[in-house]
Amino acid sequence: MAEPAISIRNLGKLYRLRQGSGERYTALRDVIPQRLRKLARSGSLSSGSLEGEEFWALRDVSFDVQPGEVVGLVGRNGAGKSTLLKILSRITEPTTGRVTMQGRVASLLEAGTGFHPELTGRENIMLNGAILGMRKAEILARFDEIVSFAEVERFLDTPVKRFSSGMLMRLGFSVAAHLQPDILVVDEVLAVGDAEFQQKCMRKLDSAVTTEGVTVVFVSHNMDSVLRLATRSVLLEAGQVKFDGGTKACVDIYCGQLAAHGSDVDLAKARRQSSARGQARMISASPGGGQSLGWNFPFGGDIEFHVEIEALALLHDVSLGVGLFAATGTEIASVQSSHSLNIPTLAPGRHRISVKYSGLRLVPGVYSLGIGVQSKRGLEDYLPQALQLAVASNKESAVMHTDSFCGFMVPTTRCSLTSAL
Repeated sequence: MAEPAISIRNLGKLYRLRQGSGERYTALRDVIPQRLRKLARSGSLSSGSLEGEEFWALRDVSFDVQPGEVVGLVGRNGAGKSTLLKILSRITEPTTGRVTMQGRVASLLEAGTGFHPELTGRENIMLNGAILGMRKAEILARFDEIVSFAEVERFLDTPVKRFSSGMLMRLGFSVAAHLQPDILVVDEVLAVGDAEFQQKCMRKLDSAVTTEGVTVVFVSHNMDSVLRLATRSVLLEAGQVKFDGGTKACVDIYCGQLAAHGSDVDLAKARRQSSARGQARMISASPGGGQSLGWNFPFGGDIEFHVEIEALALLHDVSLGVGLFAATGTEIASVQSSHSLNIPTLAPGRHRISVKYSGLRLVPGVYSLGIGVQSKRGLEDYLPQALQLAVASNKESAVMHTDSFCGFMVPTTRCSLTSAL
């Protein structure tokens, strides 16, 4: 059997969380007096460690990735996926265990990874190639292809600090995918691109795997991408491997996990674009047409979402929007509270607004929920991917043969035949 492209054995990553002071980092001015106080008490500078809670982001993780294999990393936020990719990318060191990799490793963990902000796009392409160990002639041979794919020709000689996040992401992916890596490590960064470029990236990854034999490890909450690209997936939960096997089975287990969580979700840590006037703080849901478990809803039922909004100032003409998105990022349906509820003012404080989707005949699978809060002054809060929910099969979906439908919705249709006269 061929030697694995990536071998991970008993991998662990420990972080120490500061307690008490509420400070976000430890400065040298804090360490010196702390150590001197320890010296005064014990006569040794090395006695004890800084106080703090231990947090294992990864613990006892072991698996192999074969050359040319595409492996998806699946799991909830905080499961350890990004930490694992940072170790594979040599950004951070493991606390325990080891990782062995064969060949060049290129990584794309966030927009602008590995770019120097003061250098131009042209200079950063050359720099990244040099970091990968490529000769100048090799980089130049791929240069035009990289620029064309990223669609940044006009801005090639502009410092990348002036690039938008989308431009950075396009150039970063193009560099990582075209400079002939043996191993490509990709995080959720593709989610920030437009739909057309996402599909372009998917085609490039397909080509890199099938024609160049590139080994790919990637993280995504987009289950459609995982099912399309990965023949094998690893499910992480609380820093440990809970499943390692076929992608379809892994996604099914992950969807089942969504059912295990309570219906109240704190939105404090969700990615958002927000003003200082109002924010969505909490969301819960109540089903109709059957019982749900957590965020796993039955096919064909009603779903009512209850969003707690905190107004930090007096808001006028407030409307709550809740959008349903497919795993591909396509918006399937949206509901605005203003269609049936007039909110002329919202006083400072916490308020609860509810919106309802009726008879959602969604093909069973995983979907995401977007939340927006609008006022007379404009958009107050927007969470493009507030959380994920699953639509589960039931007797009705089985009768409808939902697996034979294309798209996301199962329409109610009537067909008839009129004989020719």
